Amino acid sequence: MALLRGVWCVLRLLLLPHSQLILENLALRQQLAILRRSVRRPRLRPWDRVFWVWLSQCWAGWKDALAIVTPATVVGWHRQGYRLYWRWKSRGRPGRPRIDPELRRLIHRMSRENPLWGAPRIQAELRLLGHNVGESTVARYMGRRHKTPSPTWRSFLANHVECLASVDFFVVPTVTFRLLYAFVVLCHHRRRVVHFNVTSHPTAQWVRQQIREAFPFDEAPRYLIRDNDGVYGDGLRQHLESLGIEEVRIAPRSPWQTPFVERLIGSVRRECLDYVVVLSKRHLYSILKSYFDYYNESRTHLSLGRNCPISREVEPPEKGPVFVEPRVGGLHHRYRRPA
Repeated sequence: MALLRGVWCVLRLLLLPHSQLILENLALRQQLAILRRSVRRPRLRPWDRVFWVWLSQCWAGWKDALAIVTPATVVGWHRQGYRLYWRWKSRGRPGRPRIDPELRRLIHRMSRENPLWGAPRIQAELRLLGHNVGESTVARYMGRRHKTPSPTWRSFLANHVECLASVDFFVVPTVTFRLLYAFVVLCHHRRRVVHFNVTSHPTAQWVRQQIREAFPFDEAPRYLIRDNDGVYGDGLRQHLESLGIEEVRIAPRSPWQTPFVERLIGSVRRECLDYVVVLSKRHLYSILKSYFDYYNESRTHLSLGRNCPISREVEPPEKGPVFVEPRVGGLHHRYRRPA
């Protein structure tokens, strides 16, 4: 009804003479003055508010004709309607839309694999991969870091692989249940076994002698990784320093920190010792010598580009037929073409 009254008032303004409009306007203003004196706060319906909001948008002099409320109240009605409109338009799940789960996993993976990277670096990498993600979004899915990141053992080994060597013992029982101790020295760069020996009573003096034999002249590595076995003795560090080698001791009960030599010992057992019965110290030395010759010269490694520690040349079919050579007593074989 209020809207119809408004339309009727507009029609009267267009049809009535100017003098009559002035008198009618004067009468209405006098009545409004009486109404304002007698009624403290008039009651307005929603359509009344819509009418005044509409009138304020299309008539510049609407404030002069306003008497029942203040102009600030009409402006507040307009803002309230604006909020209600956008609330209706934004209905549904509030907030930003979630990014793809695969992209979230990629952000978490980059953060985990690169502890020195922050959100800007990861955002730049994602942009180069075709993902336009905000820096705050990247920081949200990175995960929290409670302490300063430090290089992992894997990154340490990768950065120093050319100047690293590892030593370790492993135990082999004989047919008479006697225990023999095999000592191996492995260079990380080409996974090459540079020295080994067997003893029934390892001592610190014996270990130092094996290290001298493994690294003669200027062939010593920069770092030597070992475990905390008491057989090495307290004087091994001074002996290594005299050879220009820095000792790196792994954490107690942490064999995963010497993965290369542990993998070597596992290969020796799985590919050789599990299929033979050791008779004596001399017999074990002969078996290990045969296996380590095969390991260095013939056995391929995935980490070495599917080649051997001592690299083998590719032999194309033009060189002739393939010949086989038994190794390690026939447990393994080497295939080659004639020279």
